[in-house]
Amino acid sequence: MKQSLNLRLGQQLSLTPQLQQSLKLLQMSTLDLQQEIQQALESNMMLEIEEDSTPQPFDTSFDIDKKATNTDLQTSEGSQTDIPDELPTDFSWEDIYESALIPTGNSTDLIDFEPQNSKASTLLDYLLWQLALTHFSERDQAMAITIIDSINEDGYLGCSLEDIFQGLQNQLDDLEFDEVIAVLHRIQSFEPAGVGAKDLSDCLRIQLQQLPDSTLYKTEALTIVTQHLAILAAHDQEKLMRELQLTEQHIRQVIALIRTLDPKPGARIHASDYEYIIPDVYVVKISGQWQVSLNRDVAPKLRVNPFYSSLIKRADNSNDNTTMKNHLQEAKWFIKSLHHRNDTLWRVARCIVEKQTAFLEHGAVAMRPMILKDIADELELHESTISRVTTQKYMHTPNGIVDFKYFFSSHVATESGGECSSTAIRAFIKELISTENLAKPLSDDKIATLLKEKGIIVARRTVAKYREAMFISPSNQRKRVL
Repeated sequence: MKQSLNLRLGQQLSLTPQLQQSLKLLQMSTLDLQQEIQQALESNMMLEIEEDSTPQPFDTSFDIDKKATNTDLQTSEGSQTDIPDELPTDFSWEDIYESALIPTGNSTDLIDFEPQNSKASTLLDYLLWQLALTHFSERDQAMAITIIDSINEDGYLGCSLEDIFQGLQNQLDDLEFDEVIAVLHRIQSFEPAGVGAKDLSDCLRIQLQQLPDSTLYKTEALTIVTQHLAILAAHDQEKLMRELQLTEQHIRQVIALIRTLDPKPGARIHASDYEYIIPDVYVVKISGQWQVSLNRDVAPKLRVNPFYSSLIKRADNSNDNTTMKNHLQEAKWFIKSLHHRNDTLWRVARCIVEKQTAFLEHGAVAMRPMILKDIADELELHESTISRVTTQKYMHTPNGIVDFKYFFSSHVATESGGECSSTAIRAFIKELISTENLAKPLSDDKIATLLKEKGIIVARRTVAKYREAMFISPSNQRKRVL
């Protein structure tokens, strides 16, 4: 096979290091951005915070070119004309500034950011904490720890008491079953009330027994939860009245007392992740107009350090001077990327507010259908850019803090030929169900009929899909006779 050399012309799309960094900052959440800025400040001597700058609460003007130009400060040798504005496309940001994201110094000296997710104490930890505050003998404490370990997240025993007894017989000599029962009763006096129960009936019984003796209808409620719980679950009011020899008014008051009890006491104390949300954008109505402003507190205003930049000498090729030049260029790029992120975020937020003014005025029921392409066409940006901007970004509105993605939803046709947002339909369904008669709850077909009367054409199966997405039970499970 003959070997030969061929020349070929072609075009290839490559991302410059500047664009890579800009896209990276664009899709970062607020907390990730704060950490990125902190790392940049620690690794780059040319970056510093403008401490004398006072944030403007409703500053809606951006001039990226002007701000980027201001970073080209004069040095002792003149302007930085020998520093290139861009790097070749076949390089990456990490290839040239690998240490940009590596904090300098000892890691123990870094500023501790408040973690984004904080763990709450589990039910097991809560029970063991109460156990440590309660006087138990060494023998009883061993039994108590075993019993607590068998309690599930809802607060019930995960296994039978007989199994716990058999497991403890190998650890404790001459163990009696009554000893295990006695320790269980002491654990059942812990908070939350009803913990350590064998089943639902036992859980409700424990909670009722801890109520004061002066509680009205406490005795009748104990009788129902221990002997007639199945009748209560079937909503058979007539049979309950016959079994307890009570009038209809009295039986309703007994049921009202039982409904104050918690069927899953342990669910209130569980390990859950709490996400701290910091709004990126504020929307406030001023003089009848909705104003959009960035949250200036989430990211400090950066600038190039004038002292270090003045030490750079254009004709000096020493290692120290080259390092300072590289840091200066890196700082300029970082500030420019940060300004570009803020400008794009503000423009997208302003466009969303202009299209969703009805939501700000009247709530979710007035949400208009909108997709990413609508914002992209309006701002002449790509849909992928809009997707990056709206990911993990939050807007503070009069209706609460909402995710940017919340404003985007599909649409359903109306009788007038218009469109209705799926978010608005879910709000309508939730409003109808919240005001329904519990004795005759609305079926999915009835809800579809009521929506049609409002001019919204939606099928019954669509109503069922939206209802299930909001974790609302079907009509037969929402029915309340008692």
